[in-house]
Amino acid sequence: MRILLLNLYYPPDTSATAKMAATVVGALGARHDVTVLCGRPSYDPSARRPWRLWQSEPDTAPRRATVLRVGSSDYPRFRMSKRVLNYLSYVALAVPRALFVPCEIVLAMTDPPFAGIVGAFVALLRRKPFFYNIRDMYPDMALGGSLLPPGRLGRFWERLHRWALRRATRVIVLGDDMRERIIAKGVDPSRVVIVRDGAEIAPPGAPPPALDPQVLRAIRGGFRFVLLHAGNLGFYGAWESLLAAARLVENDGIGLVFVGEGAQLGALRAAAADAKNVRFLPFFPAEKIPSVLAAADVHVITVKRGLEGVVVPSKLFGILAAGKPVLAVAPPECDAARIAIARGCGVAADPANPEEVAAAARALAADPEKLKYMGESARVAAPAYDRLGELQRFVKIVEEAGPA
Repeated sequence: MRILLLNLYYPPDTSATAKMAATVVGALGARHDVTVLCGRPSYDPSARRPWRLWQSEPDTAPRRATVLRVGSSDYPRFRMSKRVLNYLSYVALAVPRALFVPCEIVLAMTDPPFAGIVGAFVALLRRKPFFYNIRDMYPDMALGGSLLPPGRLGRFWERLHRWALRRATRVIVLGDDMRERIIAKGVDPSRVVIVRDGAEIAPPGAPPPALDPQVLRAIRGGFRFVLLHAGNLGFYGAWESLLAAARLVENDGIGLVFVGEGAQLGALRAAAADAKNVRFLPFFPAEKIPSVLAAADVHVITVKRGLEGVVVPSKLFGILAAGKPVLAVAPPECDAARIAIARGCGVAADPANPEEVAAAARALAADPEKLKYMGESARVAAPAYDRLGELQRFVKIVEEAGPA
């Protein structure tokens, strides 16, 4: 089949959707011809592109893939107003170009946040099946994260999004909580399928990765027990509860370490200025990820109440593969909390209750045998979320539901 994939970001962009788009293209491109219609790199790119109305380039990684870049603006992502211009210029140029790309299937991800609506519109004009891979769910994310005030714009966006969901041949989502939220919008359950991001699982007998002692020291830094949040510091996290809980366990030798960046980093730093057991570190290079994962006693995953199913933190699966316990500061309906509890590799705490988060942290720090059991359970659970298997499932869904 010939597949048209719509997503603003694509490598050398470094966003999560850019990386996942490349991974999906790699899997689909092993058997099908894929055209990626994206914009000029703007998300912390390692390379720029000169402006052209559109330009074609071969994909450096996979197989049977072509990259078409339209001449969208390439303002840095850090100012939302400029980022919106990137979104709008991409849509204005990508839609006309998409009408002339040979394809049998239109596949959209979620960059820009209204890419699903754009993909459904293109598929309608082309009279092609539409597949919608939701990474983060909008406008729910914008409203729940207070990025967009309630009002007419949000209601109009939601109506268009529900139209796109109903038009989709398949809606491919990241977890059970997201699937339930979409079905509640009136979408046929048979059309909503789960494909998790998963993680790369080392083959049996593979030697453990070499660890960098400098990374371990930077993260642990004299703390007796380390809670680690490694990843994006976005609008979805229960950051206030985490910081309040950290203050409650300050005299217990428990440290809370953040590794990463994001829109809330500045506010978090300011809020934690007087906390002696809170540390902020930037992202480490990709080759240091095994050391980052190994440095923690327990990894923190957080989703604030009301955003379960809107965002699905996929870092859970790398944590499981590293054999580390999880503290899910998230509602029990959240996919990460469900998996951690069901698999015996973690505990959950109310994201609106700092005392409960602190109590969970103290209980974990006081029970090394339980920690050991949870770590072993995490390693046992990890193969069920092997990334290769999830990608094969993605391809199978497209092939089975696509045109004969």
